Amino acid sequence: MTTYFITGANRGLGLEFARQLSKRGADTTIIATAREPAKALELARLVHQVLPLDVAEATSIASLSDQLKGRAIDVVINNAGVGGGAKKVSELDPTELSRVYAVNAFAPLLVTKALLANLTKGEKKVVFNITSQLGSIANNSGGSTYSYRGSKAALNQMTVSLANELRTDGYTCVAVHPGWVQTDMGGPNATLKPEESVSAMLKLLDRLNTNDSGKFFNYDGTPLPW
Repeated sequence: MTTYFITGANRGLGLEFARQLSKRGADTTIIATAREPAKALELARLVHQVLPLDVAEATSIASLSDQLKGRAIDVVINNAGVGGGAKKVSELDPTELSRVYAVNAFAPLLVTKALLANLTKGEKKVVFNITSQLGSIANNSGGSTYSYRGSKAALNQMTVSLANELRTDGYTCVAVHPGWVQTDMGGPNATLKPEESVSAMLKLLDRLNTNDSGKFFNYDGTPLPW
């Protein structure tokens, strides 16, 4: 039995992860989160449990520990994220910066902390952080998108720190760019459909091992520069 935990699963990539994992049969258990579970009707049909979670609220994240106490989780897919509107330094707003960093960088780390006991009970012990190639410092030739780029770069750094801390306990912690996907965030002109991105990411996830911990991957499994 493999148990997956997915954040931000009511739409986009999160919902597609739930959709594809739900086809894996009786040996797969899916726990997913949404800010308003009562409205997550399609998600509820696909997964075994939908939990309330607002990743912008530390108390909401911390409550996961009690809600899932004693349960083993094999894979955490930290998918929930937001975009950032400021394209120029002159447009930066402290409130927006705080919100984007809280959701994109701090929340995956805090979710992992909240579920650490559950992951320790699991066999796979995988933390699969959905990031962006825009978080790559080496690939930043265009600037712009300050809060989003910065928050994803921070998430990448935290993923490496998690990998280094938890490696001896058998954990595999990776950062994965899903590609430019046709979601609310990616827009209609994106080059990938959600099903294409998620199918490729699940193939990557399935073949991960502890030697991959601390790496930054493209959705198709090729390495990306930090």
